[in-house]
Amino acid sequence: MILACPACDTRYAVPDSAIGAEGRTVRCARCRHSWFQEGSELDLETLEQDGSAKVEPAQRQPWHDVPPIGANDESEDKSAGRSQFAAEPPFRPRRNPLKMWGMAASLFAAISVGTIAAVSYAGLPDWVPVSRPTFAMNEPDLVLEFPASQQDRRTLPDGSEYFGVAGEIKNVGHETKAVPPVLIVLYDSRNRKVYNWEILPRQGRLQPGETLSINEAITDLPKSAKFAEIGWSPS
Repeated sequence: MILACPACDTRYAVPDSAIGAEGRTVRCARCRHSWFQEGSELDLETLEQDGSAKVEPAQRQPWHDVPPIGANDESEDKSAGRSQFAAEPPFRPRRNPLKMWGMAASLFAAISVGTIAAVSYAGLPDWVPVSRPTFAMNEPDLVLEFPASQQDRRTLPDGSEYFGVAGEIKNVGHETKAVPPVLIVLYDSRNRKVYNWEILPRQGRLQPGETLSINEAITDLPKSAKFAEIGWSPS
């Protein structure tokens, strides 16, 4: 006869003699569910009248020795006392690639925003290999006038190199303006920077129409310096 577990629907091929006419309690080897299995419709008395062998309880095949339909003799894990069809822990869930890419994109965006904010506040570090402007942008209403005719380059009697510049800063606007530092950059004959120095004006602010004169000189500069350019310091 065929037994079917009411809980998991696993089916077993069982000899009628294992259940008997009066039925018996059986248990599923897969899910461990127990139920009372009714016997065959042919009662024991009919079998005896027909000359069939009497089925004794001792002759019944134990339920746990009956393999499920389609299972082989190796399906039962005898050492552990449980079937290979017994329920196993759930598989570890697979990682979601879209979720991982989303997290990576969010992290990259956060790092980018932080980097932009840091550069905007403090500027690029000196070790970053990018081209930086020599001078700062022009200051509104402040005019630098350092004509080349007032650049003095000569060798002193002691052999040291002397370079002097003279000029003016004018406030041509209608408001008082703060005067930033002035940068003087020296170049050689190949237009390569060979020296620079910063001048801090002696007067920090200029009234509208006011002019500030500057006259600076430096010694011990490189002998290769030929001419100067003057602008606002980027610092």
